[in-house]
Amino acid sequence: MISSTVSAQTDVADQPSAVQLNARQHFMDMKFGLFIHWGVYSILGDGEWVMHSRKIPYTNYKRLADFFNPQEFNAKEWVALAKNTGMKYITITSRHHDGFSMYKSKASTYNIVDGTPYKKDPLMELAKECEKEGIELRFYYSLLDWGREDYAFGSEIKDGKPVKGDWEGYIRFMKTQLTELITNYPSVKGIWFDGEWDRKTADWHLGEIYALIHRLNPAIMIGNNHHLSPKPGEDFQLFEKDLPGNNSAGFSAEAKIGKIPLETCETMNGSWGFNINDRKYKSVKELVHYLVNAAGKDANFLLNIGPMPNGKIQPEFTDTLAKIGDWMKVNGESIYGTRGNVIAPQPWGVVTAKGNVWYTHVMKMPADRKVTIPVGNKKLKHAELLDGNVKVSFKQHKGTVILFLEKAVPDSLDNVVKLKFSL
Repeated sequence: MISSTVSAQTDVADQPSAVQLNARQHFMDMKFGLFIHWGVYSILGDGEWVMHSRKIPYTNYKRLADFFNPQEFNAKEWVALAKNTGMKYITITSRHHDGFSMYKSKASTYNIVDGTPYKKDPLMELAKECEKEGIELRFYYSLLDWGREDYAFGSEIKDGKPVKGDWEGYIRFMKTQLTELITNYPSVKGIWFDGEWDRKTADWHLGEIYALIHRLNPAIMIGNNHHLSPKPGEDFQLFEKDLPGNNSAGFSAEAKIGKIPLETCETMNGSWGFNINDRKYKSVKELVHYLVNAAGKDANFLLNIGPMPNGKIQPEFTDTLAKIGDWMKVNGESIYGTRGNVIAPQPWGVVTAKGNVWYTHVMKMPADRKVTIPVGNKKLKHAELLDGNVKVSFKQHKGTVILFLEKAVPDSLDNVVKLKFSL
C-alpha cells in the first residue's frame, strides 16, 4: 500500500522549467519574509489550533464567523510593516486546518466574504498593495481540514484514502480552491502547503496538484511542510521552527536537506495565531541572529505574526519589527542576494557571500577580539565593518585570515565585517 501511495504522489517529473529555476534563484535572493496566521480562530485568542486543542465541535466553532468583522484591517499598514522591516515577501494563511477561507471562494461559502459580516476580501486587498509596493505575496494552504465531511477527520486510512468521507471529492475541492488562488490573484508567487503529516499513508494526489499549479502559472513556487525530504514538483524545502539540519523542535527528524532553496519559519512569541496569554516574546537580538544564521545556512527566514481579530497587529510585534528594520537598513547587503554554506558555522558566527565579497557575521565576540576565517587560496584585499565603514586590520597566512576587531562595538547585535577578495 505504501509503495503504491508513494508512486501515485510522485508522478511529476522533477525537471523544473527555466521559469521555475529563475523563480528559485529570485526566492533565494529575497532571504527575508513575513508569515501571517490570521483567521476566525483569532477571536478566541488562543492560537490557530484552538478548535482542536479545546475540542470545540465544528458546528459550534463555525459560529465564530458570524462575528468575525476585522474593521481595523489595513492592507497598506501590513505591507508597509513588512517593507520597513526589510522583508521582501509575505506568506499569509488562505485556509488553515479549521477550513475557513480568508478569501472569496466559490468552492465553499465558509469564507470571509460570504460567511462573515465583514463581507470583504483581505487577500485581494493585500495582493493589490503588495503589487504596488513591490512585495511578493504567497499563500499558505492547509491540506488538512478538521470540519469538512468529505475529508472525514480522524477516519482510518485504507488503500491510500479514508474509509469515511469522499476523498476524491475533497481532492477536487482543493484543486478548485487552488485554481481560484492562482487565477484570481495573478500576482501570487508561491503556495505553502501544510497538514500532509495528518495522513502519512494517504494518496494526496500531490503529483496532480503540483502539475495543476505549475500549469496555471509556471512561476509559482511550491513548498510543503510535510517534515520530509523534498518531493518531485516542490520548489523550496520548509523547516518549521528550526534551521536546516537541526531538529530541536522535533519536526525535522526525517527531513534530509535537498538541492532546492530552503526556508525556515519561526514565531515572534510561542504561537502562530493570535494568543492573548502568550508573553514569551523573542528579543530583537534573538530574531536577528535567527535571520543571520538562516542566511549562513543558505536559507530564507520567514518570521511570523498573528494579527488580532480586529485586524491590528499588536505593538509587541510592531516595535520589535521596527528595530529589526533599523538593523537591516545598515546590514541588509550582507543578507540580500547572498549565499550561505561558505564555511561551517563557527563559535563566533557565520559567513554569507556575494561574488568576491564575504560578510563575516560576528554574533559572539571572542575574548581576544580576534576572528580566524578559513579562506583557502583566496587573497583578501580589504576588510571593513559595515556599520560605519570602519577599516578592519587583518593578517592572512596559510589559507586563513585573522581579523582584529578592536574597533568593533562590543554589545552590537552582529558585527558584520565586509571582506573584499581579489578577483
